[in-house]
Amino acid sequence: MFKQCEGRVSMYWMVTERHMSKICRQPPSAVIRVSNNVARVGSKKEGRKPRQLLYLPPFPGKNSMATSAHVTAITWVKYYLYEIRHSVIHSHFRKGLVSVQVESSNLDASFIDQQGQTKPMREMKPIEVMAAGARVCIPVSIAETRISSRFDTIPSSTLHPNADEIAYLQRLVKFKDSAILVLNKPPKLPVKGNLPVHNSMDGLAAAALSYDYEEGPKLVQRLDKESSGLLVMGRTQKSVAHLHWLFSDSNKEISSCKAWNDACEAMYQRYWALVIGCPKEKEGVIRAPLSKVLLDDGKTERIILAQNSCLEASQEAVTEYRILGPSINGCSWIELQPLTNRKHQLRVHCAEALGTPIVGDYKYGWFVHRKWKQTPQVDIEPTSGKPYKLRRPYSLDIQKGSVLSKVPLLHLHYRELVLPNIAKFLSILDRKEADLHPALSSTPDLLRFVVSMPSHMKISWNLMSSYLV
Repeated sequence: MFKQCEGRVSMYWMVTERHMSKICRQPPSAVIRVSNNVARVGSKKEGRKPRQLLYLPPFPGKNSMATSAHVTAITWVKYYLYEIRHSVIHSHFRKGLVSVQVESSNLDASFIDQQGQTKPMREMKPIEVMAAGARVCIPVSIAETRISSRFDTIPSSTLHPNADEIAYLQRLVKFKDSAILVLNKPPKLPVKGNLPVHNSMDGLAAAALSYDYEEGPKLVQRLDKESSGLLVMGRTQKSVAHLHWLFSDSNKEISSCKAWNDACEAMYQRYWALVIGCPKEKEGVIRAPLSKVLLDDGKTERIILAQNSCLEASQEAVTEYRILGPSINGCSWIELQPLTNRKHQLRVHCAEALGTPIVGDYKYGWFVHRKWKQTPQVDIEPTSGKPYKLRRPYSLDIQKGSVLSKVPLLHLHYRELVLPNIAKFLSILDRKEADLHPALSSTPDLLRFVVSMPSHMKISWNLMSSYLV
């Protein structure tokens, strides 16, 4: 009897469903949309939004540019967007995504459509000659393609780089002699490789930057994966030993060569960093010893300021700092000069000693980044009230990692290094010769290196550089 009633109930519901499907033909006013497994009640989804365009400045006239009559559209775009790959620019021209906008007085028949109405802009050909006052319009996707490369990291997980990767690594080399190799390390690229990390700087440099030597260069210093800047490598065993001695914090013995001793005394390192907040003093010296603690059963480690206790091991850490300018939107640019070489020394000193963590340092400044707010687009300079102009084209600030991003990258850059000329003093240090070789006597005793900041720090710098003193 129960089965018979169950069949009647199911039949009743089936008839009811058929009845309702016939009378509810009109769609309801509220539509349930499902995306990424999340249901939302609202109106129907809008269609495709208009493409966001990047407007280049008006092309200068003949008085400003003598060769303006011979400049084509693709030449002007390559000249202005010099950081974009040429293949990307050619692709946008082939797809018809590049448009031109001219003044109303210079409109011709190409700006009139089939209905006889005037169009604000038209498609532009790559070989078309630029006219005075014409503005090229390109989708912002031309800048997004630059972002897709993920901050210039090498897209390979092999210790045997191909020809393109070798060319990429050689472009990072800023100086090369018989003893050392100096590179400008990009962010997000690990320096020291281990079992799960293959595309590290030491492994790739050993395979791609040997040049005419049998072995590749060796690491003599470390940089964090998220940081960028100068990276010195030794090319021979003797130069590697001397570089290790220079970057070590042990008591250095005095050599018999006075010029070498003076060069070692003049050696210094300088970093630029963007910190959240502003130190109380414009310049000063931080003397705060550091100690290491293990977390997660020894899986991770963290550097902290050492307490005044004899129970824990600590290392002396000294850092000189100098503020480069006033605080803008709650952030300040500072210059850091470490006198000791400790792990995470600058990051811990900024976060815990100064109370101003570095932008993008989520390990030691997580308590501040929880309240992080994107830096707004600055249009008016607060000190003078005049319009503020960026040094880069408008809308290129969409690149991720700057202060305009919700999740900024680490703003710590190893910018400047003064180092003794090891190739000059190598023969004297090895005690093979009493005096310098005549060919080396004219070379300088010191080498100075300065490298540019990565793209995300350049954007943050350009937003605030006009305020700097």
